[in-house]
Amino acid sequence: MTAESLFPINEPFYETRMIENFKELIDQSEQLYADRPAYKLKNRDGVYYDVTYKKFRHDIYYLGNSLIADNYSRKHIAVIGANSYKWAVTYLAVTCSNNVIVPIDKELMTDNVLDILRDSDSIMLFGDGKYLSAVAERIDELPEGFKLYSFDETENKALLSYDEYFEAGRQMYKKGKKYLNDVTLDKDAMTSLLFTSGTTGVSKGVCLSQHNICSVITSLAGVVKIYPEDQLLSVLPIHHTYECTLGFLMIIYSGACIAFCQGLRYITKNMQEVKPTIFITVPLMIEKIHGRIMKKLDEKKGGKLIFGVGKTAAMFGKALGVKDIERKIFAEVLENFGGRLRLLITGAAALDPRVAEDFIKMGIDIYIGYGLTECAPLVIGNHDKLMLPDSVGTPLPNVEACIHNPDDLGVGEIWIRGPMVMSGYYKNQKATDEVLTPDGWFRTGDLGTVDYNNCYKITGRCKNVIVTKNGKNIFPEEVELYLNNSPVIEESLVFGDDVDDETLVSAKIYPNYEQIKKNLKRQELTQEEIRASVAEAIKEVNKKLPKYKKIMSFDIRENEFIKTTTQKIKRYANLDDKKSEDNEEEKDETEATEE
Repeated sequence: MTAESLFPINEPFYETRMIENFKELIDQSEQLYADRPAYKLKNRDGVYYDVTYKKFRHDIYYLGNSLIADNYSRKHIAVIGANSYKWAVTYLAVTCSNNVIVPIDKELMTDNVLDILRDSDSIMLFGDGKYLSAVAERIDELPEGFKLYSFDETENKALLSYDEYFEAGRQMYKKGKKYLNDVTLDKDAMTSLLFTSGTTGVSKGVCLSQHNICSVITSLAGVVKIYPEDQLLSVLPIHHTYECTLGFLMIIYSGACIAFCQGLRYITKNMQEVKPTIFITVPLMIEKIHGRIMKKLDEKKGGKLIFGVGKTAAMFGKALGVKDIERKIFAEVLENFGGRLRLLITGAAALDPRVAEDFIKMGIDIYIGYGLTECAPLVIGNHDKLMLPDSVGTPLPNVEACIHNPDDLGVGEIWIRGPMVMSGYYKNQKATDEVLTPDGWFRTGDLGTVDYNNCYKITGRCKNVIVTKNGKNIFPEEVELYLNNSPVIEESLVFGDDVDDETLVSAKIYPNYEQIKKNLKRQELTQEEIRASVAEAIKEVNKKLPKYKKIMSFDIRENEFIKTTTQKIKRYANLDDKKSEDNEEEKDETEATEE
């Protein structure tokens, strides 16, 4: 079966330097930005210091030296841990020394980590000591000779020292044994093996080459300008392709600087310290930040009125050509982000367009994008000449996209073709054949539409569609967007419920308890009051929906929904009536997907 895009491939409007592998990436960046800071790190005393591009390249080459000296080539080497400088050095040292990196989610249970290590054929694991110690206790379940290198100082004799291994490579390099200099990389060979799930038997290893990843970097650089003066605060887990490609490799390519967030509760503090210009995150985090801003305004006498007037004044000022008028009007609000934030990049779920519009009117550009791990990951996005709050944008340069087999409303499955598409799933030809067509199209499993300007909107996932008995299709994500717009609903999950030979729309609701307390002017709530408040909200939502989409029943949750590490709700893990194997098939590979 073939597919065809109705639009020409987008052209870049910025000049880019071409790279086909990671050695070219780091070597070029070191030449161009040698004495500029690649990283802004905190020492044990809480004081920030810079790591230059020259030192970063040397550190990669030192660790790579040790790997080559031990005759590691085309070996699979895993890494696990919090976002850190050593994680970044390990990633590039492994891949630049002609080996394969296997990034592992630090939130996985030890059983899952062991499954991935075995399924990936890894021979060693680098990472934070606390995660390695759990693996060390069960080292006999891994192949003989498996090695564990700890980023931390440790007295655990089962763990080898990263620092000592690194120093050995440095000493060799200083003596003229610069092994990594002579390595030739195959741009099309698998360089990164990313597992979509930690459950053996259904986990799928995505095989990405350096050319796959570099093609995304250069395509994005052609439409989004990141400057050497830019500063990123890295918040999302770096083992995901979303953060790894956009918040790590793309930043290094551009000569900008990276600082690591110390944890979600330290975001505000770290923003004040680092003063980022770029922030890459997920919609849930953006909406929570927006909610805090609105709450502060609500507590301030006339705050929301002032905010509304400010947005109007900014709009007129901008139309009259007043430079940075939005940033001057909303300077107090922007200080919450350190005062310099200019760009928010987001994906992984739907973002309320009204939230996006508020940030844009405050002077912060917000780019919504769409991608998948199998595409390294970004394929469609907004950019420096396109900023739509209700669309994921247009395909990047070098990306072909189409809507396959659209219905009467233009909704169909999104297919992607281009140099960023994976070669397949590791040792799983059946799964590969299910998603890759003979002529190179990747079936994303996501449903969407495209307009006459080649702008895409995501409506949901094929497997999530609710099909009624009379053949009507309902996209749960659409109904959830309506629900989540209600002040008394924090999160929702919509699904089909078969009752008396009819499919009805049902929902699980996590209420905004604080808002309900505020509305009722109560400090304590009864179950009846909570349910009544949510029922009223659903009644208002139903007024906006056609009859077959109306929510007919709902359940209240006391706690937030189970989420992935990038704060995307795990749909099937939260539905009690789904089989456990459905839970295991949760598609973590759409972490960078705007749904």
